[in-house]
Amino acid sequence: MKIVTWNVNGIRTALGKGALERVWELSPDVLCLQEVKARPEQLTEEQAARLRLPYVWNPAERAGYSGVVTFYTDAPLDVRLGLGDPKFDAEGRVISTLHPGFRLFNIYFPNGQRGHDRVTYKLEFYAALLDRCDNLHQQGENLIITGDFNTAHMPIDLKNPKANEKTSGFLPEERAWVQKFLDHGFVDIYRRLYPDRVQYTWWTYISNARARNVGWRLDYFLISEALVPRVRDVVIHDEIPGSDHCPVALILA
Repeated sequence: MKIVTWNVNGIRTALGKGALERVWELSPDVLCLQEVKARPEQLTEEQAARLRLPYVWNPAERAGYSGVVTFYTDAPLDVRLGLGDPKFDAEGRVISTLHPGFRLFNIYFPNGQRGHDRVTYKLEFYAALLDRCDNLHQQGENLIITGDFNTAHMPIDLKNPKANEKTSGFLPEERAWVQKFLDHGFVDIYRRLYPDRVQYTWWTYISNARARNVGWRLDYFLISEALVPRVRDVVIHDEIPGSDHCPVALILA
């Protein structure tokens, strides 16, 4: 089974660039897109025809903002939108789908913003999600959290860690929340498989950063420890253009 995650930074823009054609070539069983910035009814007939798979869509109330979509080849056993808190759910950030053996969270985590305006909101979102995950773990569910975490966990996960110590996305309190998930039974499976590999999933559009590989690893798969034996690989597809992020694939037995 292959699960692919990608922050497309606008699904209509990605479709216009032909970017989704590249990700369909990966033959995902589940495709999780973040920051789609649209509602399905805003797509043209031609755009909608290029989506290829059935989907569940959770748009933000605010037009042109946030939003996540999960595509699937086999219908999920259960679908839930949001975290059950209007403060977060109005922004269309979460889709949870149940599959044989695990529950998958497709998440677009909040950005703390350059001026740190939304860092508190971001940390509250992390806390609400972890509380939900703790309850599901206690009920015996195995979980996969994927999407744009908007945080680089460790210095290896960005090109210039020292210069970004006071930048949202690498603040100590943001990094501590990623670590808290790992302390609560999750594994950053890419880093478990590749402890020393330097590879990024996001590059600013400024200063030709992607060509110079001045990036951050912001897109993750955190999985329950019990699922680790099923993992065959995690692949960062940094060769696929079309967004400021690139797709990441989790391959399960």
